[in-house]
Amino acid sequence: MSEQELGNILAGIGPLDERAAAEAARRLDELTKPPGSLGRLEAVAQQVAGIRGEALPELGRKAVVVMAADHGVCAEGVSAFPAEVTPQMVLNFLGGGAAVNVLSRQTGAEVVCVDIGVNAMLSHPLLRSHKVRWGTANMAEGPAMTREEAVEAIRTGIEIARGLADEGFGLLATGEMGIGNTTASSALLSVLTGEEPAAVTGRGTGIDDARLRHKQEVIRRAIAVNRPDPNDPLDVLAKVGGLEIAGLAGVILGAASRRIPVVIDGFISSAAALIAARLAPLSRDFMIASHLSEERGHARLLQELGLAPMLQLDMRLGEGTGAVLAFPLVEASLKLMREMATFGSAGVSQAAGETPAGA
Repeated sequence: MSEQELGNILAGIGPLDERAAAEAARRLDELTKPPGSLGRLEAVAQQVAGIRGEALPELGRKAVVVMAADHGVCAEGVSAFPAEVTPQMVLNFLGGGAAVNVLSRQTGAEVVCVDIGVNAMLSHPLLRSHKVRWGTANMAEGPAMTREEAVEAIRTGIEIARGLADEGFGLLATGEMGIGNTTASSALLSVLTGEEPAAVTGRGTGIDDARLRHKQEVIRRAIAVNRPDPNDPLDVLAKVGGLEIAGLAGVILGAASRRIPVVIDGFISSAAALIAARLAPLSRDFMIASHLSEERGHARLLQELGLAPMLQLDMRLGEGTGAVLAFPLVEASLKLMREMATFGSAGVSQAAGETPAGA
């Protein structure tokens, strides 16, 4: 895919359907409850109505897309775990044994695992193999990948999201696996917001104070070596990003192009969301923030995106776990709007001064 072809896709992402969102708001106000008393659930229901262009939308099947890739920056010793864990965890996802698998079974969602850049040969009947390259290069020494590879990874995510839409999936979530990817995400956030790396770089896999300081210095060095242009999100992504981050940005953009809501997971997924939003600002309206991660920098990322998390559970696992936990809340918001009685149908009096529903 050329950048021009990518631009054509981005240009096709439209705004929310204001008519459908307004109809949903009216419906919510007619339900047997004080106006606005369901809080964020009402906001989510209106947002999904605007995304789908229907006042009472039904979403159908749910899936979390788990993008997996390796990071050359692991050579700098930025993680408590070795890079070999990435392919090992991919096989764990495929075998159904990871946390995201357990939570997906609990919430009735499917796990779609994608090898977009794992530095190992993987084969499994459930694996979607779309390897752009065998892990990124060490960004502390030069660009993590080429600009063309970044675009190719985004294209992969777009096609996966569109394919899932064609299969009948109406609600997606972003998940990831890649040892070293909090380093890349922190670098992306630092460049795109101008924040000092120390302010947005956390412990990731649980590193100690000394290694945290080293990780922050590696990010400073990567930014100094590569000099990414903060006004060019593709340049930033290619120089200090990751393949799974690019792929997830593509998933968000592909879902938005098909008017499907996307539940965003934690720090890495939100870094991908920021790339998507910088490439196509309207894509932000298709995102639902699931939770506030314990990872330093996640609150800043959500602030930059203008998104408020639905949950705060002190989680920092990734994989899409927080996003999958939020699936039932999204579904609950739509069930309430669809199944609750109105004041008129239930014969319940409204508050004084309000117009009876249906009058």
